[in-house]
Amino acid sequence: MEVWVEGVDVLDQRRLAFYRVTGGVASYTRQPEGWHKGGGGGMPMNNVDLPVELFLRWQSLVEPQTYKIGIKIPQRVRDEMVRPERVFCQGSRKWKHDYRDTITLGMAPGGIVKVWFGGPCLDFREVGRFQAEIEPLGPYRGGSEGQYVTIEPENKAYVEKHGIPYGSW
Repeated sequence: MEVWVEGVDVLDQRRLAFYRVTGGVASYTRQPEGWHKGGGGGMPMNNVDLPVELFLRWQSLVEPQTYKIGIKIPQRVRDEMVRPERVFCQGSRKWKHDYRDTITLGMAPGGIVKVWFGGPCLDFREVGRFQAEIEPLGPYRGGSEGQYVTIEPENKAYVEKHGIPYGSW
């Protein structure tokens, strides 16, 4: 389901805060139900150490509703992110040492968020499933006078015909 990310902020293990590290259209699989289990589009973040907490604010365009959440990244995940693994990389067709250095956020209607971590040649592992809260100020913290980002016409038509599959997340 289509979402618009208003912003992701990161607090790293040095206790440095990085604001609005990404935002905009989130990639989606065009499958209305379920998760794609990590990967997808993203934005590299330079000079950010291992994340301790992520702060996410997004618009679920099919509802429409704005959600916000803070997600703590467990120490066990950070430990795995710095541990190299020997793996055969399909892209280069070579053996290499790779890291799970990527965190992916999945957002769904109803304020559901899933977090995964993985790497270019390594599978993605689930960090957890979380429930966000409704942002009481609405989109852009009230800065858009209640106006949401426009949903794609084909997505709007699908929701009008089939509804929102809330139970699939």
